[in-house]
Amino acid sequence: MNVKVRPLQEINFYSNELNEELSLLVYLPVTYSPLYKYNLLVAQDGQDYFKLGRIARFTEQLLEYHEIENMIIVGIPYKSVDDRRTKYHPNSPTSKAYSRFLAHELIPFLDKEYPTYQMGQARALIGDSLGGTISLMTAISYPNIFGKVMLQSPFVNEKVINSVKQFNYPDLLSIYHQIGLEETSVKTTDDENVDFLTPNRQLNKVFNEKGFQHIYEEFEGDHRWTYWQPLLKKVLQTMMN
Repeated sequence: MNVKVRPLQEINFYSNELNEELSLLVYLPVTYSPLYKYNLLVAQDGQDYFKLGRIARFTEQLLEYHEIENMIIVGIPYKSVDDRRTKYHPNSPTSKAYSRFLAHELIPFLDKEYPTYQMGQARALIGDSLGGTISLMTAISYPNIFGKVMLQSPFVNEKVINSVKQFNYPDLLSIYHQIGLEETSVKTTDDENVDFLTPNRQLNKVFNEKGFQHIYEEFEGDHRWTYWQPLLKKVLQTMMN
């Protein structure tokens, strides 16, 4: 199907929380009008979601058939592998500053610049691997700001598990959680082989015990966009309807 997709808007944004300038990639749907209201989807690994995930094309397909609500996508690219790990890893001291940037700087800016709904259930975070991790950690830190989280093969360690266990407002969050059955020895950016599947199953158990509204899926595949991309359309269709 031939789908029309707008060029991305590129915006430079200075973060006081991170003390640096960031690049924002903003996707407005083809039918965008300031007269309408829009949901917000903020994607970590932003460049990857647009190029490898084809998220804009999937969004336009779903909008054409009225399968999702009006939505603006904001992607935040990482500058390097080290920059990504510093901002996204739950054990990094910078990750809390990155979460504050998302909640206290990015969202007020987007609400001012675009006709958004300005409520938690109309704002979603998405990310793969460490991008999913920081999305989850941010949502449980600011559940009144972000009401939906989409996790594609997130990195999960003891800190993530304990943070979810200590979270007392599961009714405020909706979660879509995926992990691959072959993700038992994933090579990370620090050259370690890590089992992603077992801790993700543990995380799913905690979600169930805490009473989160969530969907959990295990797919045939490993830790690559080869498998995440075909699943993305269904994730959007489910969470942004």
